[in-house]
Amino acid sequence: MYTQIFDPVAHSVAASAAFAALPLLTLFVLLGVLRLPARWAALASLIVSMIVAALVYGMPGGQVVSGALEGAAIGFFPIIWIGINAIWLFKLTQASGHADVLRRALAHVSPDQRVQAVLIAFCFGALLEALAGGGAPVAICAVLLISLGVEPIKAATVCLLADTSPVAFGALGLPITVLAKITRLPVHDISVMVGRQAPLLSLFIPLMLVFILDGRRGLKEVWPLAAVAGFAFAFAQFAGSMVLPVELVDIVAALFCAGASIAFLRAWSPAVLRSDLAAASGGARNKSDARGENAGGAGLQGGALAMPMTGGGASFEAAAKRDARDARNAQRHAFTDTPRDSTAEVLRALAPYAAVILVVAATQIGFVAHAMGALTSAFAWPGLHVVDPKGAAVSAVNAKFEWLLSAGSIVLIAGALSVPLLKLDVRTAARTYVKNLHELRWAVFTVCCVVGVAYIMNLSGQIVTLGIWAARAGTAFAPVSPVLGWFATALTGSDTSANALFGMLQLTTAHHTGLSDILLTAANTSGGVVGKAISPQNLAVGAVAVGLVGREGMLFRRVAGWTVLMIAALSLLVWAQSTPLLGWMVP
Repeated sequence: MYTQIFDPVAHSVAASAAFAALPLLTLFVLLGVLRLPARWAALASLIVSMIVAALVYGMPGGQVVSGALEGAAIGFFPIIWIGINAIWLFKLTQASGHADVLRRALAHVSPDQRVQAVLIAFCFGALLEALAGGGAPVAICAVLLISLGVEPIKAATVCLLADTSPVAFGALGLPITVLAKITRLPVHDISVMVGRQAPLLSLFIPLMLVFILDGRRGLKEVWPLAAVAGFAFAFAQFAGSMVLPVELVDIVAALFCAGASIAFLRAWSPAVLRSDLAAASGGARNKSDARGENAGGAGLQGGALAMPMTGGGASFEAAAKRDARDARNAQRHAFTDTPRDSTAEVLRALAPYAAVILVVAATQIGFVAHAMGALTSAFAWPGLHVVDPKGAAVSAVNAKFEWLLSAGSIVLIAGALSVPLLKLDVRTAARTYVKNLHELRWAVFTVCCVVGVAYIMNLSGQIVTLGIWAARAGTAFAPVSPVLGWFATALTGSDTSANALFGMLQLTTAHHTGLSDILLTAANTSGGVVGKAISPQNLAVGAVAVGLVGREGMLFRRVAGWTVLMIAALSLLVWAQSTPLLGWMVP
C-alpha cells in the first residue's frame, strides 16, 4: 500500500513542487528549446516522472511501473483511439476520391486561400472537433489545406490554433460531462460558465489564422470574413451553452458559423487576392520597365529625360490597377469554368461525417445505449494500491473501458458504415486502416508516454503538490486557474484528461479561497482548450498529416507564442469574473 504524501522534501510544499515540476519542465524544454522530436521528449518526461515518484515521493517501483502502464493504456484507449479512427475515416474518402470532391466543394466557395483557411480550419474543423476531437480536426483540415496549395508548415500551424476554442464542448461535450462527474457540480452550470469564457477566443482566432497565412495584408483584405466567422461561432457557443445540451453546443455553433460565413461570402469577397496582386505588380513592373527603356531611348536621342519621376509613378500605379483587374477577371473565369461535382457526389463525400452524427444519435436511444454499454470493462488496475493521506483509495487505480460507447469506437462504426457508401471494398478499407496505424505509430507512442506521465504524477501526488503550492496565492489564484488547465491539456493532449487531473484540485482550491467553484472548474476547462495547440499529441498528429515527422518542435515554436497571448487574455477574464467587475457573469 502506498499512501500519498504531498510535501516529501523537507516537509515543504514549495521545495516538493520544485521536484514535481521537473517532468513538465523536461517535456517543454526538450520539445520547445532543444527541438527534440515529441516522442523522445515525451519518453524522457515519463522517465523523469517515474524517477521523481520513486526517489522523491517514495512510491514503490512496482507501482510506478504499473501506473505508467495504466496511463499508456488509457492514452491509447480512448484518447488516441478516436484520432486513429477519425483519420482513417478521412483516408477512406481519399481512397474513394471523395476527399477531392469535398475539397472542390469547399474551394468553390472562394478561390482565396485565406478564405478557404477560415472555412476549412475554423468552421469545418470545429464540426470535426464537436463530433470526434482527438486530433482529427488537425489532421483532416491540414491535408485539405495542403491540397489547396497552402504551405505545409502554415497549414499545420493554422489548424493547431483553430482547434482550440471548440475543444471545451468537443467530442460531444465530454470534457464538461467528465468534469461534472468528478466534481459533482451541475453540468448546466459548468456549461454556462464555460460559454462565458471560451467564446472570447473564438472572436479572435479567425483573425489569427488570416494573419499567419498572409500577415498584415491578409488582415486588411479578409478581416470582414474573419470577424463574421468569429462572431458567429462565439455567439452560437455562448447562446448554446445556456439553452442546448452540452453534446450539441459545438455542433450547432460550427454549422451556424459555416452558414453565416458562406452567406456573407455571397455578398462580399476580398477586393484583391494575393496572387492577383503579385501578378499585377509583376506585370505592371515589366510594362513600366519597358516604358522606361523606350523613354530612356528617346531621352538619349533628344538629349533629355522624356518621363519625369512623378509621371512614371502614376503610370506604374495605373498599370498595376489595370493588371490587377485583368488578373481578377482571369481568375474568376478560371474559377467559374472549373467543373462542379454532382450533388450526389458531394453528398457521398459528406456521408462519413453524417454517419458519425447518426451513430451518435443512435446511442441516445435507450435500448441501443444499453446494448452497447454492456460491452464495458471496469476493474481495479493490477498492482496499484494507492490511497490519499485520509486513507481513501485514489480514483486513478480504477480503470474503465467503454469498448463500444467511446467516441473512437463510434467513429469506427461510422467508418465501417461509410465503406459501402463510398463504394469501397472491405479489403481496401482494411488496408487503409493498417497503413493509417503505421503512419500514426509515433503519434500513438507519444500520447501513451504523455498520459503515462500524467498518471504517474497523479498517483504519486506530484499533481496535488503543484496544486497546493499554487493555491497559496489565495484569491489571487483566480487568474492562475486557467493556466493550470492550459498546462494539464498541454501535458495530456486532452481537455477531458486535464479536467480529470485538476477538476477536484480546482474545486478544493475554490473552497479554501472563497472563490466560486463553478468559476474555477470552468476556467480549468477554458484554459485547457489553449493547451490543446501545444500538446505533444496534437503536434505529433499535425506533423504526420503534413509530412513533418520529427519536426514537432518547429510546430511548437510556431504556435506557443499565440497560446501565451490567448491564455493571458483568459486569465484576465477569469480574474475580472472573480471580482465585482464581471462577477455577475458567474451563474
